[in-house]
Amino acid sequence: MSLRFVLDPDLTPELREQIVSLWVDVTNAGGAVGFVAPVTVADVRPVAEATFAEIADGSDRLLVGYEGDRPVGVLIIADHRFHLKTHWRVLKRVMVHPDTQGRGYGAALMREAERIGRELGLAALHVTVRGGLGLESFYDRLGYREVGRLPRALRLAPGDDRDEIFMWLDLAAPAA
Repeated sequence: MSLRFVLDPDLTPELREQIVSLWVDVTNAGGAVGFVAPVTVADVRPVAEATFAEIADGSDRLLVGYEGDRPVGVLIIADHRFHLKTHWRVLKRVMVHPDTQGRGYGAALMREAERIGRELGLAALHVTVRGGLGLESFYDRLGYREVGRLPRALRLAPGDDRDEIFMWLDLAAPAA
């Protein structure tokens, strides 16, 4: 089954709950989306509500990938809110439901974000990756390149510091 993508869907209470549940499931499966497992809905909800507010005010864009009627992939196309950076965006909270892993949904979600970025006339997309999970190789296969890292910038637990890795996709280059 393939994904159906919707950019800026109506953030209904039902969709909000589905995204929060997805966020919890992804985190608890080991995903690097702003938390460290284990988390509950109560842990994620305040961050999710702040994220939804930024989407609702038009600053950020929400991309949802649906398998049938179920949202299984999500990412935020975040605006910098700074006039010298209007030509590129940050992709945040890139997540695909753990029970759909291995179907190519993550790559499809990122390719759709790239397509949207090009359609919007953006020069580049940026994503930040938590070190120690091998995620940089996933983004590398999609044409992103590492442009920097902050050593031990992310403290997951005492004694477990990870690099924050910055990946960049130049949209001025031809699509891969």
